[in-house]
Order: sequence, then C-alpha cells, then structure tokens
Amino acid sequence: MADQYSFDVVSEVNMQELKNALDQATKEIKQRFDFKDTKTEITLKEKEKELVVVSDDDYKLKAVQDIIKGKCVKRGVSLKAFDYGAVEPALNATVRQTVKIQSGLASEKAKEITKVIKDSKLKVQAQIQGEQVRVLSKSKDELQSAITFLKGKDFGIDLQFANYR
Repeated sequence: MADQYSFDVVSEVNMQELKNALDQATKEIKQRFDFKDTKTEITLKEKEKELVVVSDDDYKLKAVQDIIKGKCVKRGVSLKAFDYGAVEPALNATVRQTVKIQSGLASEKAKEITKVIKDSKLKVQAQIQGEQVRVLSKSKDELQSAITFLKGKDFGIDLQFANYR
C-alpha cells in the first residue's frame, strides 16, 4: 500500500469541446435570419487562449454571446472559464470583444485554495506546483472530503480534480 495518496486541483478547458461549441455557434449564426448580411464572426486564437467576437452592434454582440454560452453549456464547457473583456469599436462600424479563456490556476487563486484547505482542519497538505495545487494525505477518505469541501466553495473559476491516486 502507498503511504501517501494525492490529487491535483487544476483549471483547464477542453479545447476540442470548445472548438465544437464554436463551430455549432457559427453554424447557427449563419442560419439565423437576424444575422443575415451582418459582419458577425467568431475567431478562436488557440495559442493566446482567447476568443474574438466581432459583430455589427452591441445588441448583436450580446446575441452572439448568448449563442456561444448556450452551445458551451450543451458541450460541457464551463462558463466560468471565460473572462469577458470590454466591448470596443472596430473597423467598418462594428464592435469587437476579446474573451480570455482560462488555462491553469493563477498564483493568487492557487494561494487562496491552499489557504482554504489549510483552514478547513482536514488532515491533508496542499502545495502549489506551477499552475495546479497538489493535495496529499495518508487517507483516501480525507482526500474525498477535501474534494467535496472544495466543490462546495466558489472561487470564481472552474475547478477540476485530476491525477487521483
């Protein structure tokens, strides 16, 4: 038997599911009558982990956001993974919005998670490892309690629990 068990707290977005959701959203936009003859487009920049939405006006931009949110929910992509930027004017009298896609835990969030775990009085240790938090314990039951405890808290980001061993 292993003397230490662990799991990692991470925050990742399944990029393939996000691509599928955006493809479905683009297809719906092309078919909808209210978007006929508009300059609406959705661009995913995978390397920068951001999404650029361009449309004719604020109203249509809001409608595109609603379509994207609906498709993401259906595909199991958490809406907490998106950080919406300001709406800014773009070329040809259009508006543009950049949406950051969350990848990894920011150091402030990782510190907040480790502090909450240490204050919980559970018999587990938490340590920050890059963009994730590793939680260690001698008991699998304590790790299950830690997962349940963290699921009950709202950190404003989407958390996943990986590498449970």
